[in-house]
Amino acid sequence: MLNEWGFSREGLRNNQHGEYWVFLQGLLLIGFVLLPVYRFVGFGIKSPELLYFSWGVVGALAVFSSILIFKGLLDLGRNLTPLPYPREDGQLVQSGVYSIVRHPLYSGGVLAALSWSIFQLSLSHLIVTVVLFAFFNAKASQEEVWLSEKYPDYLEYRERVKKLIPWVY
Repeated sequence: MLNEWGFSREGLRNNQHGEYWVFLQGLLLIGFVLLPVYRFVGFGIKSPELLYFSWGVVGALAVFSSILIFKGLLDLGRNLTPLPYPREDGQLVQSGVYSIVRHPLYSGGVLAALSWSIFQLSLSHLIVTVVLFAFFNAKASQEEVWLSEKYPDYLEYRERVKKLIPWVY
């Protein structure tokens, strides 16, 4: 399966298809999961109304991130690869969730991290969420260079659909 996704020994040596991006992404996600929760001293939600509101925001973010991730995986189908380099036998997907955001898997990951940060009121997780956003933005930029080279329609698609935050950015 790794060969089918585009991984190779040579690529692992020279980052030919963005293998280092995948490695760094794995480290960041593992770090996020293992990161201890740090809060501002004395900071907490004391009002039940505000607590329920924050839970509503967390729930909405969690549901939206899940939809982006699962629908993104489903819509990609056989085009799926963890590498930012497009599959040799791949096609440009512009329908489904890809019609509202170009990188729904990255968006979903960032929104899930934000949801967890708010739920835990964790400053440490919020900081790593910002780092994840910056990382996925940079990874997506590299991916888009390769997608533009492979698919002539990509430039028009890029103008029409936002990169990471649906309808915003």
